[in-house]
Amino acid sequence: MMQPDTRNSATVPNAEQPAKVPRRLKFKVDGMTCGNCSRFVGEAVQSVPGMSSAHVNLEAGTVSACWRENNVPDPEAVIRAVTEAGFEIALLREDRAPAKTLAGWKWTLGVGLTGTIPLMLGEWVFRLGMEPWFGWVSFLLGGMVQLLAGAQFYRGAWSQWKAGSSNMDTLVSLGSTTAFGYSTWALLTGTGGHLYFMEAASIITLISLGHWMESRVSVRASDALKKLLDLAPPTAIRRNGDGTESQVALSELFPGDIVVLRPGDHVPTDGLVIEGGSAVDEAMLTGESAPVDKGVGAVLYTGTVNLTGRMLVQVTATGEDTALARIIEAVQRAQSSRANIQRLGDRVSAIFVPIVVCVAVAAGLWWGFAPASAISVHHWLAPHLWPAHPPESAAAAAFIIAAAVLIVACPCAMGLATPAAIMAGANAAASHGILIRDGVALEKAGVVTAVLFDKTGTLTTGKPVMQATWASPGGGDVEELAAALAQPSAHPMSRAIAGGRVGGVALDQWQETAGCGVSAVPAGKPEGEAPLRLGSLRWLAESGIDLAAGNEFIEAWTGKGATIVGLASGSVLLGLFALQDSLKPGAKGVVEELHRQGMEIHLVTGDNARTAQSIAAAVGIPADHVFAGVRPEEKAALVARLQQGKHRVAFVGDGINDAPALQQADLGIAVSRASDIAREAADIVLLNSGIEAVPASLRLARATLRTIKQNLFWAFFYNAAGIPLAALGFMSPVLCAAAMGFSDLIVIGNALRLRRFRVHKHQLR
Repeated sequence: MMQPDTRNSATVPNAEQPAKVPRRLKFKVDGMTCGNCSRFVGEAVQSVPGMSSAHVNLEAGTVSACWRENNVPDPEAVIRAVTEAGFEIALLREDRAPAKTLAGWKWTLGVGLTGTIPLMLGEWVFRLGMEPWFGWVSFLLGGMVQLLAGAQFYRGAWSQWKAGSSNMDTLVSLGSTTAFGYSTWALLTGTGGHLYFMEAASIITLISLGHWMESRVSVRASDALKKLLDLAPPTAIRRNGDGTESQVALSELFPGDIVVLRPGDHVPTDGLVIEGGSAVDEAMLTGESAPVDKGVGAVLYTGTVNLTGRMLVQVTATGEDTALARIIEAVQRAQSSRANIQRLGDRVSAIFVPIVVCVAVAAGLWWGFAPASAISVHHWLAPHLWPAHPPESAAAAAFIIAAAVLIVACPCAMGLATPAAIMAGANAAASHGILIRDGVALEKAGVVTAVLFDKTGTLTTGKPVMQATWASPGGGDVEELAAALAQPSAHPMSRAIAGGRVGGVALDQWQETAGCGVSAVPAGKPEGEAPLRLGSLRWLAESGIDLAAGNEFIEAWTGKGATIVGLASGSVLLGLFALQDSLKPGAKGVVEELHRQGMEIHLVTGDNARTAQSIAAAVGIPADHVFAGVRPEEKAALVARLQQGKHRVAFVGDGINDAPALQQADLGIAVSRASDIAREAADIVLLNSGIEAVPASLRLARATLRTIKQNLFWAFFYNAAGIPLAALGFMSPVLCAAAMGFSDLIVIGNALRLRRFRVHKHQLR
């Protein structure tokens, strides 16, 4: 679309500008202790009507909420939703820096280690466990850990309790309190026997260590997003109305302002080059490493890097309206989205904590009131597992084994299995210029069996070149007439015929028929005058125009793979134009790679059959998989026909007239530039107009789906094995706490393997 020329309407600095209501607001959230908590917060915010995306920063303890365009931000609705989910939330002022959640875990871990290490040394090294005085020392040190380091878990459990829910904090609090409470009772009553203050403190310390490590590892999963957020510079150099220059904050820039770009500067806003030229690095937006040459009239995007020359740029978009902001929003939306496969984990998690509490109570009652039976089963299994020493007294066994069950069953790994993989996959994709709408899109991409390519602008460059012209005797200057008809159209064929001409023949009643061509009436002609038509041969023939006079020209050039566009007046053929669109350099390699992946490849085009077959043969698509002469509205029906043949279809188009097909396909992939990323019909948007990322995006989707399944298997296996082992006395509370933290790290670490994804490699390195 042509941009209006506003070069002479540059905003006067300091002139009063209409205030814009931000679509994005940031909130401080208290009570998030792990990745599972951040998922609950993100889902709560995402449920607010009108919400576009929600990005939870576990490290900082914040959530950024972004509303869709034309929706009024409602911070109170966000606060209600998050509060109902069991977390404390408040709107964060811009001038207030949030405390670091990661730093909070450091403090909790420090307190835990201060109390736990002396207890471990006393019991395991110096063998002081049965000394009466050491019991009181253990009570004091364990109490310190319980009250100070455990406070974060107790607050989280209380918040969930008030909301009528439960989570990992509930199990940790119950488990550590059970061990500490029994030991306190035994100490005060003089019952004797082993005290479990060290175990109670170790539970909190080890889980705090796990959360601290999990937070550090999780930060790495969002590296690509953090890089995107840091791309826009904080200030820009604005050219004032009197010709002077001043450095201003980005918030002071408005559309129409002129900014100065020097070599090495990051582009502060989207804009048009109005003076100068340079090479620009767009790698972080498009994934394309080669610099792009920019001259007068070229579009620049926020966050790209000016490499060589000095330029003056007119601002066209700022803040949330820039391409970079929309890319960030798309990545955040993908990160906070859910996949269908996650529903299984959600259903289990919803009833998991109450079931675990029941199992823990049942195990405690069994060991407390039928110790002989419990010990008998334990001894029967011991030769097949490993030696273990459950507590000797029935009361101690009842409390400690119940605590072990509660600790080992923490459902963090189950909750993290899917979102950790989606976050890592979405970030890996974004770093290569691939925008994935959500987790469902990743899931759908992982099961695609057939790929249907649109031709123009997808397999080809979309920049056809005029090769030859034919004019009927007495047809006049057909090139000038055709250029006048084509000039208002944005279609690539029209652009090639117009050839940059301005003016020419005056026309009235101009209109464009999608997928067919354009028509108009010469200015000043009486009403009912036969229209001029410029378009496809099929459309002209359907309009009653005899093409026989140009058959020789048509046959010669369609045999060379050219597209023929005809010009007619009424029912008379005036001229023909042969246009050729070159294949994209990597098109053949892309088709070969998709064939290697087991995909069935098809080609669809509105062009004639001979041209379509020529293109298909050049890239390796079978002749019987080519559909020519298909109108835009018919492409969706073609996708549906392939789906009826039991195929999961991915449609790849450039977005021009392709929305119905993108919507109909199981997976819609739009090949476009950064300015076009808001194509809601597509599941995946390739910011680089090259199509090498098509097979890469499908490989990444399959890798992500495989990682999700691996994570879910591990999470279910861990709980399926851990709970009965703990109930049978083979896992102490300390071992259970360590195993719980280790399971979280396995899930996140497995997801982080996706960060090693490479577009041009056949597998993860």
